[in-house]
Amino acid sequence: MRELPNPLSLFTESLTKNKPMKKTMSERIAPLQKILQEKMGRLQINERAKAKPIEAPAVQTTKASPISVTWARHQDEVKEAQRLRYKVFAEEMGARLKPSAEGLDVDIFDNFCEHLLVRDNETLKVIGTYRALPPHQAKQMGCLYSDSEFDLTRLRHLRHKMVEVGRSCVHRDYRSGGVIMALWSGLGQYMKKNNYEVMLGCASVQMGDGGHYAASLAKILSTEQHLTDIEYRVFPRLALPVEELNSSLEVEPPALIKGYLRLGAKICGNPAWDPDFNTADFLTMLRLDDIHPRYAKHFLAD
Repeated sequence: MRELPNPLSLFTESLTKNKPMKKTMSERIAPLQKILQEKMGRLQINERAKAKPIEAPAVQTTKASPISVTWARHQDEVKEAQRLRYKVFAEEMGARLKPSAEGLDVDIFDNFCEHLLVRDNETLKVIGTYRALPPHQAKQMGCLYSDSEFDLTRLRHLRHKMVEVGRSCVHRDYRSGGVIMALWSGLGQYMKKNNYEVMLGCASVQMGDGGHYAASLAKILSTEQHLTDIEYRVFPRLALPVEELNSSLEVEPPALIKGYLRLGAKICGNPAWDPDFNTADFLTMLRLDDIHPRYAKHFLAD
């Protein structure tokens, strides 16, 4: 794809010459961020402790298993997840995160989330993580992370039974099917234990090629087979400019999205463009009732 110019720069230049520039992601979500910061300032330190406790079961593993899956029990374990996130997102993928002396990826949602950890049983290092924002904590927070990227109006009636998952990553030396399946099994047990019905989250696609791969993937995923029903569609606040990109490439979905689709997840509409992470984000929804029978036994195992 070297012969193709970076269409995002052409898109920006054309807007500059012909009409006012579209607001950046930061400008678009600034009002929301201001509200969240004010809300955080009013919260008491002990409010999180008052929240209804969540029973987050550990994934059952044998003594011989090379990995184990647990939920973070204290702040030191949360920091282990944040350190892995920083290593993957900032150091490996080049995301523009807030500078951190400790090398941590931290945002205002972390204190409201449960953090799922996969450890190497030999080194005891955290090698994979997800975070989960349950309904009562999302209500306490005032919004979901996805609200900053999408208009979720059509999903409003699902919020009381919906868990938002995100910040998923696996250490580069451990990117095997076993680690991601262990994470999914942990999430599935968590959903089942707490009687939640819907899992929502952004599946991110890197845009190192200028966005052509993401645009071609968006075209593939825009079929009835992969999309949610119309009543569950969302709308990106800063849409990936697919029309300015080459969307005719023959591409395969990345492993994470392919895995979601196999489980029975659906794509909620067109992707958003996240300039900070340089990704195209596809909002993905999985209803537990729609999990493919082939995977339900493992995903929802007790």
